[in-house]
This record gives sequence, C-alpha cells and structure tokens, in this order.
Amino acid sequence: MLVGAKAVLIRGATGSGKSQLALALIEAAAQGALPFARLIADDRAHVEARAGRLLVRPARELAGLIEVRGLGIRRLAYEPVAVVSFVIDLAAADAGRLPAREAAETAIDGVVLPRLAVAPGQPVLPMVLALLKLSPAGV
Repeated sequence: MLVGAKAVLIRGATGSGKSQLALALIEAAAQGALPFARLIADDRAHVEARAGRLLVRPARELAGLIEVRGLGIRRLAYEPVAVVSFVIDLAAADAGRLPAREAAETAIDGVVLPRLAVAPGQPVLPMVLALLKLSPAGV
C-alpha cells in the first residue's frame, strides 16, 4: 500500500487480513484520516533492494486486482512501484504490548525497516494509523 509518500508492506498468512487492511487504509484516506492511500499489490508483490532502499511492485498479472472477501476479485487504481518505509506483520507471534527493540525492525534483502507486529485478533487499523501519523518522518 502507498500511504502518503510511503509504501507500507503488509505481510501475513492467508486469511490474516492483509486485503482487509488495504481496503481500510483506502477508506481512511477517502474519509480524510490519511492524505492518500492506493494499492500497490495484493496477494503477490515483487520486492527488490536497490541503492539501500526496498522497492515494491505488483506482480504484472495481478496489477490492480484485490480480493474482497465475500465479493471476489475487484479492480482498483494502483501504483506501479514505490519505496517501502514500513513493514506490518499481521497475526505475528512476537507481537507485544511493549515490543522489544529487535521486534520493531526487520531486514529484507539487507534493507532494515521499521516493523509493526500485530497480534492475532488485535484491531489493526488504529495501530497502523498511529504508526503512520506518529512516526518521526510522518506520512
């Protein structure tokens, strides 16, 4: 998801709520809670480390498609590429009320990124909005 000028990489097992969170972020932007939100990829994303940054792109055959549980596959506007700024892990086993410092970061292809670990059943959107709005660089 591209939120403002930052891409948020949402990870989790099947059924953990990745697409639901993506749709909730798009709706939050439509209601003015975020400046902007647009899909980058759903289900499969290609990530690539380049010049110390992590780039994310949709899988070509799935670009612009998102699964809406109960409605099926839908088409949305999407961004073709963005730089990942945060990682959100849904239903994370290591999620904690006051996370350890090492749990607040993750490395992907050698790029270290801030990480939000969300416990199973935890309301996700309020945590993500707080992360995006309260991060040092903002949204």
